[in-house]
Amino acid sequence: MRYLHTMVRVQDLDASLHFYCQQLGLQESHRFDDKAGRYTLVYLNAPADADQARNTEAPLLELTYNWDTEAYAGGRNFGHLAFEVDDIYATCRQLVDSGVTISRPPSDGHMAFIRSPDLISIELLQKGEALSPAEPWISMQNIGAW
Repeated sequence: MRYLHTMVRVQDLDASLHFYCQQLGLQESHRFDDKAGRYTLVYLNAPADADQARNTEAPLLELTYNWDTEAYAGGRNFGHLAFEVDDIYATCRQLVDSGVTISRPPSDGHMAFIRSPDLISIELLQKGEALSPAEPWISMQNIGAW
């Protein structure tokens, strides 16, 4: 397992970039605009992590700016922790066998979400290419929020 990023939702992207980059000293690694989904993702790295972030896309802070913003309450502005795993199906099977609920099953062979006992969302991402869709994951329904 490899740590990838932490995601926080921001309401004012310019103000957040000013804070994280100009004041705190982080650097923009890359960004992604999704016009259909109406959001922007901006990935930041610490200066000492610049080479590693450029080569491995980790460790990063992901700022998520939803174009149709909402007031984030109850810690909803904190998004999730993300980890890369070698085999998402084996990882999810081990988690289920140990009593963890899979909130968003890896029906696409690429991504799953679980929640900690404190309800912190944790994203699991398949290393490399997505695995071929397989049961029981493709038949599992999403549960709750993540």
